[in-house]
Amino acid sequence: MTDAGLRERKKQRTREAIVDAALRLFDERGFEQTTIADIAEAADIAPRTFFGYFPSKEDVVFADFPEQVEALSRRLRERDEDETAIDALRAVIRDALEHADLTDERELCRKRVVKQSETLDAHRRALMGRMEDILAEAVARDFGNQPGDLRPPMIASAAVAALSSLDRPGITDRDSPPTREEALAMIDQALTFVQGGLTALRRT
Repeated sequence: MTDAGLRERKKQRTREAIVDAALRLFDERGFEQTTIADIAEAADIAPRTFFGYFPSKEDVVFADFPEQVEALSRRLRERDEDETAIDALRAVIRDALEHADLTDERELCRKRVVKQSETLDAHRRALMGRMEDILAEAVARDFGNQPGDLRPPMIASAAVAALSSLDRPGITDRDSPPTREEALAMIDQALTFVQGGLTALRRT
């Protein structure tokens, strides 16, 4: 393996160590009560090193978000002309779920931490807003990019709201997380509802 490859592996291990340490401390002490210095000590790095990987404590909790946004953006850019933005969104989510371990302790911990912190929940909503903007731009393509058209942001908002609702109490508070099949069924149900609204709006 080349030196560049070894450096990348070391960087990835350090990044993972930061995420693991941060989530553990947030879960034990609470997000607001944990400092970056605490995380750095637990991850065996210097505090300044933390900022080489993450711009803030909040971004550690949502470490995978940039990758998820890029996957969605790429799929929306490369979709066939006859594929709607909502269908592309469904494909991205289904692919992610196919490769996800829904019983992964880190993910379960992340959800607990977010649920217990208003700061993190607000950050989550801001991130979902970014995803909503990307989706609205793609939906606008479906409608012919008409200036001032209110339908694309309406559809994007509804789609993101439907996805966010899957984290509502009763689903994440169950004794065990949903199976992959259950999660896929919930996603399909939510986005089928949104797709129906999009189809109806395209007729107006």
